[in-house]
Amino acid sequence: MIQFLLDEELRQVDGLAPETSLLDYLRTQLGRTGTKEGCASGDCGACTVVLAEPEGEGLRYRAVNACITPIGAVHGRQLLTVESLAEAERLHPVQQAMVDCHGAQCGFCTPGIVMSLFAWHHAPCSHDRESALTALSGNLCRCTGYRPILDAAGKIAAEPDADRFSANEQAIAERLRALPADASLDCDEQHAFLPTSLDALDALLTNYPQARLVAGATDLALEATQALKSFPQLIHLERVAELRRLEEHPDHLLIGAARPYADCLDALHAFPGVPELLERLGSLQIRQRGTLGGNVANASPIGDMPPVLLALDARLRLRRAGEVREVPVDGFFTGYRQSVLQPGEYIETIVIPRLGGGQLFRVDKISKRRDDDISAVCLALRLDLDEQGSVRDVRLACGGMAATPLRGRKTEAALCGRPFDAAAVAAAQAALAEDFQPIDDLRASAAYRLKVAQNLLQRALLEWTPVIAEVRHA
Repeated sequence: MIQFLLDEELRQVDGLAPETSLLDYLRTQLGRTGTKEGCASGDCGACTVVLAEPEGEGLRYRAVNACITPIGAVHGRQLLTVESLAEAERLHPVQQAMVDCHGAQCGFCTPGIVMSLFAWHHAPCSHDRESALTALSGNLCRCTGYRPILDAAGKIAAEPDADRFSANEQAIAERLRALPADASLDCDEQHAFLPTSLDALDALLTNYPQARLVAGATDLALEATQALKSFPQLIHLERVAELRRLEEHPDHLLIGAARPYADCLDALHAFPGVPELLERLGSLQIRQRGTLGGNVANASPIGDMPPVLLALDARLRLRRAGEVREVPVDGFFTGYRQSVLQPGEYIETIVIPRLGGGQLFRVDKISKRRDDDISAVCLALRLDLDEQGSVRDVRLACGGMAATPLRGRKTEAALCGRPFDAAAVAAAQAALAEDFQPIDDLRASAAYRLKVAQNLLQRALLEWTPVIAEVRHA
């Protein structure tokens, strides 16, 4: 069984299908209907709840989308919903601020907004307008126009976070730490497992080589909510400490495959443009659950991080039954949503080389809306410059332009061995049309994608010309 705290009450759950979403559990099993279903795909935020987990002597509160969070993910955590906040006849300060600032109209999205603001109020960040916008980026509202919601955020920011939740943090953290580390969920012939070590994970995959792995489930859960699939076996990775590590070495970063994006952001500031890319990779709710390993392993052609990893010559450490092999990201993708992963094999860690002297790097994402949207085109570019400012080596990788994330080798050849100037970029733009034959779909036409990718090379030229001039004169 899985165990967690609902508010301050211990809950023990078994007998649910592994793909049961936290949203369905709340609404159908507990009658907590304040949490709403809007999209069932993690886009609208109406279902936002908060999961708290021990951190230091207190708790870390994470806003997540209940519609795409499997029930197994709550094991060992405290679950808070909009019903958790008010006490007796007194609203929680976040709720009161929404009332005072007229932040709700129809009210359907309001519970999710309240929970996002609650998590933000308890987050160790500067509580300014920018951080409020980030916290609310995954909450869509069709009625209010957001201004009164941001007014409520401003009102909350001016008040201390000393509510009853803060007062009880240490006690709750101690209770959560006392719960069993590993767990399972069984329903007839369906099973969900929550191992706590690589050895335990290896053993499970030996016995169940076709089991589906759950890191953040931000993609996997859509198979249940949109395609109504069920899963005979799920194996949750988030309690395996080795898969959540982050090590900063002088020449590289090592990131565990199940470490959430939100916990990688500080380290990835070493790569220009990547933090800005991550801030547009879904909403904060998605980044609190989604992982770098999952973004690579699902082999989607429109994942945002694979072009970055391709351009940085990143490597993947793959593990099966205790044996580890290392492959370059450049050799990982074999076709549409296909990779070199063998049955029972998984990504253990991602190794990202740091940029060296004379290397320039950038990444650009083009999508229909700025926040919480899938790329039409994502282009990452790395130039290695010699002392004269000419291109000694180059990596260019695109997402959304082929069946897999892909390097543009002819484009790279057109840039290599010459100054990065207008003539080189013109040659590279022509070569792009040979490297990539994108398709028309709902996000963009093939012609638009190709033109945008060519324009991104022009943008790189315009923005890097002053930098390259400094290299030449150094």
